[in-house]
Amino acid sequence: AILASSLLFADLTSPYVQAGLALILTYALIGGYDDWIKLTTHKKGMTARTKFSLQLIVTTIILYLLFPTLKSTAAGTLLVSPVGNLSWELGYLFIPWGLLVITGASNAVNLTDGLDGLAAGCMLFVTGTILIVSYLAGHKVLAEYLLIPYISGSGELTIILGAVLGAVLGFLWFNCYPAAVFMGDIGSLPLGAILGFAALIIHQEILLLIAGGILVIETLSVMLQVGYFKLTRKRILACSPLHNHYVFKGLHEHKIVIRFWIASAILAICSLITLRIP
Repeated sequence: AILASSLLFADLTSPYVQAGLALILTYALIGGYDDWIKLTTHKKGMTARTKFSLQLIVTTIILYLLFPTLKSTAAGTLLVSPVGNLSWELGYLFIPWGLLVITGASNAVNLTDGLDGLAAGCMLFVTGTILIVSYLAGHKVLAEYLLIPYISGSGELTIILGAVLGAVLGFLWFNCYPAAVFMGDIGSLPLGAILGFAALIIHQEILLLIAGGILVIETLSVMLQVGYFKLTRKRILACSPLHNHYVFKGLHEHKIVIRFWIASAILAICSLITLRIP
């Protein structure tokens, strides 16, 4: 649905659109192959190392091809803070930084996809936030007024992100509790990847960190759980990711999901507020 809508309405000559669609397609193929292994064999899918390696290879190629275009823009390869008017020039570090942002966002959505409607609901708020800022960044007058980097052509990303919103809304209708359909890696991996990609293009990676706070916390909960267990053979949480901890504590799945949605909405609002903080 995302690819079909984007092909119909987006400017296919835009390098941002081309790279974004390539990212969605390749990540969907990686996730789809992983799901296929789970469905047709007794294996639990690809090994984490193989799946992550494929993500790194695909993302590196796309960022390398896009690097000259980004370098030629006024904002270049800056890392911009949404508060304090601070920025840091990354230069060629932009590519490893981009790898971290895109693969991190992709796997964060994947980890959050554990309860009916949880990942899809949070995606609506985060995607909506990045969509708004992408439009603003592509409008010279509004970008200057809000003190955010002006990125010529970034407005085209709103087409892809709008398609993501529509697709996720349609999916959530059937994925809300009790779910009739499930996202799988074929959905979660490309959804997270396009979020990270869009934030990277408009230089709002830190804003994504705020708006996607639930995704970040879910990821950190896994990292802390695994790290702490390896060191002490004890667990911080009853089960990771964080949403599973509350399941083990006896909270109803529906209550956990709604509360995570509320937190995601609040974080999305807070991230937008930062645009006018000097």
